[in-house]
Amino acid sequence: MASSGDIRKGLCMVFNNDIYKVIEFLHVKPGKGPAFVRTKLKSVTTGRVVDNTFSAGNKIEEVRVETRKYQYLYPEGDDFHFMNIEDYNQITLAKNLLDAPDLLKEGEMVTILIKADDETPLSVDMPLSVILEIKETEPGVRGNTATNATKPATVETGAKVNVPLFINEGDKIKIDTETGKYLERM
Repeated sequence: MASSGDIRKGLCMVFNNDIYKVIEFLHVKPGKGPAFVRTKLKSVTTGRVVDNTFSAGNKIEEVRVETRKYQYLYPEGDDFHFMNIEDYNQITLAKNLLDAPDLLKEGEMVTILIKADDETPLSVDMPLSVILEIKETEPGVRGNTATNATKPATVETGAKVNVPLFINEGDKIKIDTETGKYLERM
């Protein structure tokens, strides 16, 4: 058993008879009253996100997890196929276990959290950013660069991203996988 002081990003725990992963947390020590931890938790089975506050010293049941590197192979309906890069075993995961499935390109390396007790995959951690090619966007209008204007673009995986006006079809861009926003042109 762990306590609320051990809460950190990525921790998996049993909460309300389900397994949740900590997405965000904030330790708060007010001037008056006891300390507490404000958290945002994501269910690894349903994908639902809930906010919860744990008081100081509150006991939590931590789930022991292992991380393994997998390569994304291909989608099939709402399922995604991955291959372990060490032993070449393949697993199939549902779309709701992925944080940003529309940014996943074939051949991309991901980290999968696996419950150590029964080898159940819990969630997929994407890389911090991905590099994708622009497949479709409108040409930028000359002289409209004084403001920080953006335009919609479709990348090779089918995801829609807002990009600056100077980005053209065929350009490669870096996208933040947590926010889905444009970072830079490559």
